Amino acid sequence: MGKQSFINRDLKNLITDKASRTNTSTKPVALTATFVVLAALLYFTGSSSALNTTTVITEKDSPHVIRIALPNSTPDATSLPPITATIGPKTTKTAATVWQEYTVKPGDNLAKIFNRLGFSATTLHNIIQSGDNAQLLKKIRPGQTLRFAKGQDNICIAVDYDIDRIKTLKVYAVADGFKSLIEEKPVEISHSTASAKINNSLFYDGKQAGLSDKTIMELANIFGWDIDFSQGLRQGDSFALVYETKNIDGKPIENGNILAAEFINRGDKYQAVRFVSNDGHAEYFSPEGKSMRKAFLRNPIDFARVSSRFNLRRKHPVLNRIRAHKGVDYAASTGTSIKSTGDGKVIFRGVKGGYGRVVIVQHGQKYSTLYAHMSKYGRYKKGSRIKQGQIVGYVGKSGLATGPHLHYELRINGVHRNPLTAKFPSAKPINKSLLAKFKQQTTPLLAQLEHTNSPTQLALNR
Repeated sequence: MGKQSFINRDLKNLITDKASRTNTSTKPVALTATFVVLAALLYFTGSSSALNTTTVITEKDSPHVIRIALPNSTPDATSLPPITATIGPKTTKTAATVWQEYTVKPGDNLAKIFNRLGFSATTLHNIIQSGDNAQLLKKIRPGQTLRFAKGQDNICIAVDYDIDRIKTLKVYAVADGFKSLIEEKPVEISHSTASAKINNSLFYDGKQAGLSDKTIMELANIFGWDIDFSQGLRQGDSFALVYETKNIDGKPIENGNILAAEFINRGDKYQAVRFVSNDGHAEYFSPEGKSMRKAFLRNPIDFARVSSRFNLRRKHPVLNRIRAHKGVDYAASTGTSIKSTGDGKVIFRGVKGGYGRVVIVQHGQKYSTLYAHMSKYGRYKKGSRIKQGQIVGYVGKSGLATGPHLHYELRINGVHRNPLTAKFPSAKPINKSLLAKFKQQTTPLLAQLEHTNSPTQLALNR
């Protein structure tokens, strides 16, 4: 007789015997004794290898679920764990648990998946009603993986759903239905450094330095008020940064926030450091405490190419005559997001002659910006308040346009100004009452940044 059959037989006898001698008020002492005997059964199977972890889950007023892994067994997708014994006041039975993985396909929903796997609609209803956490199952997306545990008669008794690399939703059967909870893996945060010279592009050289797309975009956003990343970078420019790395079980899973950064553009050096205030709000400042944020973003589209500059003597490409070009054109594919360059109020949204679909945003009494030739509008209607960086619309070629692009205008006191050269006011500097805390937080980060920029470290990073 094999080990699996031996354990199943003795475990069944043990539980059946216990059920005949125990009333509905199962005592902790009796449970402990059962666990000891089970452990002994596994120990005397003759295997010399170490046992996998045995977990006991106890729910108040519900069965005690004991999950046992066979010694020296190689788990696979159809047998995790090999045995599940449910001991409680309402049920007493032994059953092999089979785990099955399912990859969500386009067009799938929970009802379709449960039907495809042969699970009942009642079980699905009970799972969804198991708590607020279980509502996350309604948000599954194609490509994600669900794990189902099946008991006797192909009944679903548990569902695992990896929300992300850190959080997992677990739904499992108890005596009176299902329970749901979110389990989080412990995340350790460490500091990493990177530096590089610009030889090709910010994205290419950033990737070569080991940075993720998200971190490169964050770096560009930090310095986006001072540096024109679409046209202003030159070969020989350089950057260095200190950033967080999130780790699980010693393995990096993703980059976190940039803590300190330096960018040298055309010989000008810009430095920024992240500061978290008492209320948890994080913002980037210069080492002297001046905000890196300005009243306006330099560009309404990330990394778009300038196809036509501010020129009061430009020949119009459609009308074929001299007509002042009082803005800047950005070439981009249809549907590219367009950001409001500053906080303000939408004062116009509609069609405006040759401009096509237009949104105009008023920024206080002094400034206004115009966004034209859009394919469609963002969700902000006339009269809505809009924040810097929020979407006003999407690139198109409505109106008099030869191809998809954004026409962007800036007016100061009603007069058109060149958005690429206009000087913008900065946001408020660090509050004087927070200067001591600011220095305490940022001095070690700037020292680490300085070390990253040392000749020795630069050589190592290449």
